[in-house]
Amino acid sequence: MITAIVLIDCAADSIPEVAQQLADLDGVSEVYSVAGGVDLIAIVRVREFDQIADVIAGGISKVDGVINTDSHIAFRAYSHHDLEEAFAIGLRESD
Repeated sequence: MITAIVLIDCAADSIPEVAQQLADLDGVSEVYSVAGGVDLIAIVRVREFDQIADVIAGGISKVDGVINTDSHIAFRAYSHHDLEEAFAIGLRESD
């Protein structure tokens, strides 16, 4: 799984609408409205590196109201949560 964190500036009067449109895009797993230097942060998770461009340049950047994006590719996750398990299809290994 390849993860990208996308910082998004958007039109201030359309943050909720832009956030919902972003959340509906394939490859976008989460969208957060935030305080600080940007309006929204989107988490993109895809299986192939080439899909990053499809989701960010081909999807996120084309949503009406998105003014600017700043994308960061994650190399490694440091978490107590097993992200791979979150994306499993429900099959468990037999004992």
